[in-house]
Amino acid sequence: MAADAAQGQTAGEYIQHHLHHLQKNFAFENVTQKSIIDFSLFNADSVFWSVLLGALGCWLLWLGARKATSGVPGRFQAAVEILSEMVENQAKGVIHNAKSRKLVSPLALTVFVWIFAMNAMDMLPVDLLPLGWQIATADHHAFQRVVPTADLSTTLGLSVSVLIVCLVYNVKIKGAGGWAHELVTAPFGAHPVLWPVNLLMQIIEFVAKTVSHGMRLFGNMFAGELVFMLIALMGGVWAWQFNPLTGGFWLGVGHVIAGSVWAIFHILIITLQAFIFMMLTLIYVGQAHDAH
Repeated sequence: MAADAAQGQTAGEYIQHHLHHLQKNFAFENVTQKSIIDFSLFNADSVFWSVLLGALGCWLLWLGARKATSGVPGRFQAAVEILSEMVENQAKGVIHNAKSRKLVSPLALTVFVWIFAMNAMDMLPVDLLPLGWQIATADHHAFQRVVPTADLSTTLGLSVSVLIVCLVYNVKIKGAGGWAHELVTAPFGAHPVLWPVNLLMQIIEFVAKTVSHGMRLFGNMFAGELVFMLIALMGGVWAWQFNPLTGGFWLGVGHVIAGSVWAIFHILIITLQAFIFMMLTLIYVGQAHDAH
């Protein structure tokens, strides 16, 4: 597709094509036309890669636990143990209820591994899997996006899931009556006149945390995906205008340098974003344990 962008597509058309999802309706039919808002549609590519990478991440963690020995650990076991201990230590600093950590720590570990795996799909060549999908479907215009966390529906789905966990722990730790009392008495006080204001502030807080939790991950991964597309465009122009005596040659050199530098830097981004999402998950669940 990078070559196509230089030969048969404009840069804008190339990027727009790569930003389209493979969409299906709930009857599993291809979608060619859609309204601005259509709740019968879902992004099939995001769902597929999310489920696949989630299953892969859980399998790797299970494999590490299955092969654990009391002797000298191998490299894979040591890596899993280091990661598990890191998450457990972070959980201990935020959630002081040991019983809650039995569920929350594995949840946070799963979140970190899952999001890291989804983010890491951005390290693959931009056109590799989409081109393979086009060949497999014999459709040159078939859409395929392979970075689930660059899809807002995925990241907001994750953040809403964290919100549900927080609500469950609010009720579990404080009781339904205790949490209801907190909703109308915090943060400004227990005077009945302030109850509507307190409730409104609590709702705004939950909504703001959930939206920002998902938007932060989406924004960073979407921006990284766009940068890789722009770098791919440089390579496409070079491939179709190769001439050592023209600027096309230097586009090729720039493509290799820019791609390498951004890929190395992006390793930090995908790891950091997975860690931040995991830490915010722990913090929000920890806040559900705190009484106001």
